Amino acid sequence: MKLMYRLMLSFFTIIVTLMIIVSISFINVTNNSMYRNTWQQLKSYSDSLIQDSIRYNMATQNFEGFATASLNSNANLLTRQNVHFAIYDTTQRKIFASNGFAPTMSREDWKKLQKGQTVYTKLITPKINTRISNTTAPRMTEVSRPYFYKGKMIAVVSIATFVSTIEQNMHQIKVNLIMALLIASLVTLAVSYFLARSITRRIGRLRMATHQIARGNYNVEVDEKGRDEVADLGRSFNQMTASLRASQQEIRRQEERRRQFMADAAHEMRTPLTTINGILEGLQYDAIPEEDKKHSIQLMQNDTRRLIRLVNDNLDYEKIRTNQIAMERKVFDAAAVLTNLREQLSKKATEKGDELQLAVTPNLRVYADYDRFVQIMFNIIQNAIQFTDNGVIKISGKRQEHGSQFQIADNGIGMTKDQLDNIWERYYKADRSRMNTKYGESGLGLAIVHQLVHLHGGKIAVDSEYGKGTTFTLYFPDRDYAPHNNQQTDHSDKK
Repeated sequence: MKLMYRLMLSFFTIIVTLMIIVSISFINVTNNSMYRNTWQQLKSYSDSLIQDSIRYNMATQNFEGFATASLNSNANLLTRQNVHFAIYDTTQRKIFASNGFAPTMSREDWKKLQKGQTVYTKLITPKINTRISNTTAPRMTEVSRPYFYKGKMIAVVSIATFVSTIEQNMHQIKVNLIMALLIASLVTLAVSYFLARSITRRIGRLRMATHQIARGNYNVEVDEKGRDEVADLGRSFNQMTASLRASQQEIRRQEERRRQFMADAAHEMRTPLTTINGILEGLQYDAIPEEDKKHSIQLMQNDTRRLIRLVNDNLDYEKIRTNQIAMERKVFDAAAVLTNLREQLSKKATEKGDELQLAVTPNLRVYADYDRFVQIMFNIIQNAIQFTDNGVIKISGKRQEHGSQFQIADNGIGMTKDQLDNIWERYYKADRSRMNTKYGESGLGLAIVHQLVHLHGGKIAVDSEYGKGTTFTLYFPDRDYAPHNNQQTDHSDKK
């Protein structure tokens, strides 16, 4: 069954069920009200005939009985209104009965009457004189009422009337309610159709938009206004399409960078491989003079290290990206590490005409993975050397609240805003004219740095001005403030 028909059936069932419950309640209330009104009227008739027919001894002020003539007159009058009554004395002996009216009175009812209570009987079938009808007397409703004089019960009046009038009125009410229920059901069906149609139409728009998404069209949007669940679904759908568009754009951008990287990597690997192959052939056929063999072997070693570095950068990035790297943190002296790095990179800096300046607090304690910390600092300092000619590269470090802060500042070529926004992207190269240099061939160095710093729970920021230089600022939190996960092992010392 389609959703529209299910909604229609739900709306129709709920509304019709509610109308039926209301109708039944109304019938019950009306029926009880009609009986209560009838009983109230019978009580007034009973009081009137007692007042008209009771006799007193004026001298002794005692009750003497009832006037038969008055009772007969009232009986004739009430009979015309289909009302019959019987009067009993205190011994439950019938004193008078109109048209032979003979109701049955139980012991329990008589006890209630002796206590001054009025007894109401909804339906009875008493014996009456049916001279005006050849049929058996129909059902009646009865009120039995006691009367007292000077604190003593003197008589009980049982008065009743036919319920046919009440039943006729109730039948007419039921017929009217059934007609109203049928009309309301038709109206409910129409209203249910329009309500279900309005909901399914909106869902249909979402369904059509989903088909567009399935075909690869991520530019579709659903115009949903309102505050209901369908409107919320539409807004969530629009957010999803926006995310898909952004993801698609990112995928295309990354794919373009991947293709560019593959082209760059192929170019980078082709040159050293060609060099190595040429030297090996020369060695194989003794085409290289003896005095040049040592230099040739050094060239092969340099190109081999270059290839290894290219491959390792890719492997490192994928391990970090997929959270497959194990972090073994401990507290160590960062000043000693930076001093060693300056010595290792001083030759490369000298070749570029750069000066490495170190300003680090002695015995600067840092909580990090030793090898990854070296890798982070090595990549950033190497990056500064790559983009600085005949300049100064300042390496500084100091303690801060709950951690250690480091800065690598250079006065090199700097970066534009667009370059600054993309430096953490893999395969991105701020200066493509330098991609063939022997430093930073892969375009993954800063992307690896960014991932590693965040794995430490630290922060990294970069400030740069084109033509004036770049400053990297790194923060490593202490042990008590650094996050730990399942891939990290704590080997802290307390020195």
